[in-house]
Amino acid sequence: MFSEDARILSNVEIAPDIWKMEIETRLAKEARPGQFIEIQVPPFFLRRPISINEIKENSLVIIYKVLGEGTLKMTTMKDTLNVFGPCGNGFPIENQDVYLVGGGVGVPPLYETAKRYLKKGQKVQVVLGFNSKDQIFFEQEFKDLGCPVSIATMDGSAGIKGTVVDAIHEQGIQDPFILACGPYPMLKALQREYTKGYLSLEARMACGIGACMGCVVKDKEGHSLRVCKDGPVFPIQEVAL
Repeated sequence: MFSEDARILSNVEIAPDIWKMEIETRLAKEARPGQFIEIQVPPFFLRRPISINEIKENSLVIIYKVLGEGTLKMTTMKDTLNVFGPCGNGFPIENQDVYLVGGGVGVPPLYETAKRYLKKGQKVQVVLGFNSKDQIFFEQEFKDLGCPVSIATMDGSAGIKGTVVDAIHEQGIQDPFILACGPYPMLKALQREYTKGYLSLEARMACGIGACMGCVVKDKEGHSLRVCKDGPVFPIQEVAL
């Protein structure tokens, strides 16, 4: 891990309050699917943890949602920004077919993961969950990779009405190997249903290196785990959600 000033190549809105930024950085040589970077947003003191969406030869793509003043300020950045990372443990790339399950801003890290599984010759199916049709993003990008994509929306305005679990049930799959990222209720529902795979947890990660203990969760035996250092990716049945 290291810190550097990265050059912003692009910074555009791709859905309501969802922005895509590409930065030229040496971190691209070290990054792995499922990891994240910490971004400095002046004048704010704490860095913003943002998952890595795509890894290119000399650049990284990130996707972020405007949730407060810090991420709102990010939408105005055009020249450079200071980044630290890559942080955390990413998704394992194994020799088996996989279901990638994303909810909302949990979708981005699954894109590079899909590319890596496809490169190994594995079958990749994608299930994406959103509240409504107008919030959907990256459906076409997964399709362009050649992945079958199922959409679930809570209001039924697109795809299956309901959750990502409903969309998986619709396909008649009993216990697929799952890699998932999204809000805790979604991950908890997946944990109740399935036994094979990994979950990537979302948390407020102030330092990104496990020092501040601000992102602690418990495993099922009551031991403390730091999402930023021990995760954000954990075996599907390890963490108590």
